[in-house]
Amino acid sequence: MSDKKESKDVQQIRTCRNFGVIAHIDAGKTTFSERILYITGKSHKVGEVHEGEATMDYLEEERKRGITITSAATTCHWREHRMSLIDTPGHVDFTAEVERSLRVLDGAVGVFCAVAGVQPQSETVWRQANRYKVPRVAFVNKMDRTGADFYKAVASMRTRLNANPVPMVMPIGKEKEFHGVVDLVDMRACTWTEDDAREMRVGAIPDDLLAEARKRREQLVEAVAECDDVVLEKFVEGEEVTIAELMAAIRKGTLELKITPVFCGAAFKDKGVQNVLDAIVDFLPSPLDVPPIEGTDPETDEKIVRELLPDQPFAALVFKTISDPNGDLTFVRVYTGEMHQGEKYYNARTRRFERIGRLVRMHAAQREPIDVARAGDIVAAVGIKDSITGDTLSTREHPVIYEAMDFPDTVISMAIEPRSGGDRDKLSEVIGKLVREDPTFKARTDEQTGQMVISGMGELHLEVKCNMIMNDYRIPVTVGRPKVAYKMTLRGPKQVEARHIKQSGGSGQFAVARVRFGTDPEVETLNFVDAVKGGSVPREYIPAVEAGIEAAIKGGGRIGFPYCKITAELYDGQAHDVDSSAMAFEAAGVLAFRLAAENNSQLLEPIMKIEIEAPEDKTGDVIGDLSSRRGIIEEMISKPGGISAVTGKVPLAEMFQYSTSLRSLTQGRGTYTMEPASYEPVPPNIAEKVLDEYGKG
Repeated sequence: MSDKKESKDVQQIRTCRNFGVIAHIDAGKTTFSERILYITGKSHKVGEVHEGEATMDYLEEERKRGITITSAATTCHWREHRMSLIDTPGHVDFTAEVERSLRVLDGAVGVFCAVAGVQPQSETVWRQANRYKVPRVAFVNKMDRTGADFYKAVASMRTRLNANPVPMVMPIGKEKEFHGVVDLVDMRACTWTEDDAREMRVGAIPDDLLAEARKRREQLVEAVAECDDVVLEKFVEGEEVTIAELMAAIRKGTLELKITPVFCGAAFKDKGVQNVLDAIVDFLPSPLDVPPIEGTDPETDEKIVRELLPDQPFAALVFKTISDPNGDLTFVRVYTGEMHQGEKYYNARTRRFERIGRLVRMHAAQREPIDVARAGDIVAAVGIKDSITGDTLSTREHPVIYEAMDFPDTVISMAIEPRSGGDRDKLSEVIGKLVREDPTFKARTDEQTGQMVISGMGELHLEVKCNMIMNDYRIPVTVGRPKVAYKMTLRGPKQVEARHIKQSGGSGQFAVARVRFGTDPEVETLNFVDAVKGGSVPREYIPAVEAGIEAAIKGGGRIGFPYCKITAELYDGQAHDVDSSAMAFEAAGVLAFRLAAENNSQLLEPIMKIEIEAPEDKTGDVIGDLSSRRGIIEEMISKPGGISAVTGKVPLAEMFQYSTSLRSLTQGRGTYTMEPASYEPVPPNIAEKVLDEYGKG
């Protein structure tokens, strides 16, 4: 590749921005995304969420409910930069969509409500972004609402997110009178007209705001000085910091996750969106600014680190699949090299090649065909058969596997059956497609009843999937009452000796395993420790004991609830020169756990973190109702507009159909959000009922 060609390719990557829009449900993410498309000229008409016409909410279920369910990708241009935007869901039931989007994005825009500030789901998505080390800018939306307070929202980011928010603007006017911002970097006023807020007038700062603007700029320079030595030196010496130096320091601090630049506006009225578009170009990373991604060689397990450039061997991560009548779509993020239409690429997990039938750039539900995707691109491919979320595609000569994504366990399940026996195979096929698309949606056949059981992240999650089966795939189904995903753990430590000895002509089976079992709240499923001394259990059989214990834990014993938080220490055992085998020791491992669990098990249930917003005069009723559901109230805060926010924890088993109860308690004015918090022991009287019910079922 010539230097000229290489520099052109690198320049193309440098002017690329891959970012997502993340926030709590109803903070205005999709409205903000729609305004970006309108202002950048990608859309000629604004799609309104409340009218069910949002471009980014293109599924029937999304338009009906006015919420985002699946993350939608699109591409637009601003200041000669190509932007790949992913609008993510805000509802906790669809958290996998946020998780897999953040895994492949270089930056993010966090949208917050100026009235409510940081809300529960904002915390969840912020933590996800922290985990993937995604640089962010923040946009405080709904500044024209009654009770809007920019600085209160910024303060809530500091306290609830442990972030370091740095305001880049100062609002001009409050609530209904909000009509502009002071740009604290350029020290100029940006105001909008009511006729067309896309027309931003830039001028001098009004005299009555100048003193406060200077004070706010001083605070901005002080906050940014900690990220950059040049600015720090000038700040300490009392010298004037140039705009270029300040911009460079803000970018450096943002990329190093030391600060979060904060802007404000009202997306519904187009106010403030241009400032954020400029910030995405100026402060968020291009693919070249992101540290090289680490992978593993599937043949040797050696680490592979490559610069994210087109002249490197090809590698891309599959982060989403969608079933589509026009051909299943597989979304990929190209990290290195180039991906060409019609070529074959290697999947090291399946050890198979995938042929790329067509490559497309997505604009929500519309597709724009392309011939080649380069490093830094987020595109969709048609024709990929066996690759699923988290798989890496590479070349056979330079295979690589990037770290897959972890998704939370499902917390709720229900039985589903076709109304007509002839639709059974069709239903299985459709559910298979949905499972492939969504890593937090699971399906299995109940061995006792023969029913198909689907599991997900919440009532809404399963309701949406059932509606898709009935409306999109035209299969009438009957669903059972949702059931909670209970788990088990041991009541206390137990030391056991498991003897698996069978003799029946010819070679027998002989294995003795002595294991100490216990529990640890930090352990997810099993922590196995090999403490065998003196070779009483030969080295080659120790993994078999672990495999046996693991199989027994997942099997869940008589009732079928899987065990968790288990520690197992294999400290001794016996083997036979002829009759011992890996199979015998695996059977001993299974038996060891069964002995430890006998009369020593306790039931655990999923506990949800809940935040309820309700009118102050109804708060007593809401708290009383929550207490009757075994809920524990942690905090109560008064919010503007006579609203109280109640936060606490409550068992999921008590929360079915809660939205209906809350509506009647608050005359339709209450709202709530829930997300999984932990698994805790079930009170003995309730545990008895649950075990009885499931034991009979």
